[in-house]
Amino acid sequence: MSIHIGAQPGDIAETVLLPGDPYRARWAAETFLDEPRLVNEVRGMLGYTGAWRGHPVTVHGTGMGMPSLSIYVNELIKDFGARTLIRIGSCGGMAPQVALRDIVIAMTASSISTPSRGIMRELNFAPAADWGLLRAAVAAAEARGTAVHVGGIYSGDTFYDERPDLMEQLVRHGTLAVEMEAAELYTLAARHGCRALAVVTVSDHLTTGEELPAADRERSFGEMVEIALEAAFSH
Repeated sequence: MSIHIGAQPGDIAETVLLPGDPYRARWAAETFLDEPRLVNEVRGMLGYTGAWRGHPVTVHGTGMGMPSLSIYVNELIKDFGARTLIRIGSCGGMAPQVALRDIVIAMTASSISTPSRGIMRELNFAPAADWGLLRAAVAAAEARGTAVHVGGIYSGDTFYDERPDLMEQLVRHGTLAVEMEAAELYTLAARHGCRALAVVTVSDHLTTGEELPAADRERSFGEMVEIALEAAFSH
């Protein structure tokens, strides 16, 4: 039994989708999975397991930020045997070609620091997606005619960032979007020999100031979930 996940042995599938918001986990499970059942609600962090096209799938919240995600991903991998972990969530657009509702598939995730910094010490580790998952997600998005961007993103430590100079340099170096979790997810997957990917939807844009109304977010996020599921089980 893990500290933060109250699921029983066998309750967690090898394939796990990871939204930050526990209520988005409930929405995704109830919308896309057959017979979803609640397997965790410790500290209000909801996890559901069901099936997609006959494949067992768990959708589990991670909370906001890399420290919170690190707790849940460590336990999902080490205590419950998760092997494929795909972050689904929102991001802020940074590059000028990225628009609201577009999907960003993160090939790499830059960061200032992550919970793994203590292990890496002086090394600037380069967290990257699993190639097979990334290739399958791009193919799934293109087959759907979805507006998709593939490249580097930035995983920030703070939501209310006051470093306009940093954003300028990230945009200058081709960074597509910002979120708060992918760099640690990719690092943990590399450490434990798992597959990881981040498929995120642009909900606002840091340069233009545009943002999706709250009512539009769930409708816009459905494609992201379907692309993640198709990528996870593409062979």
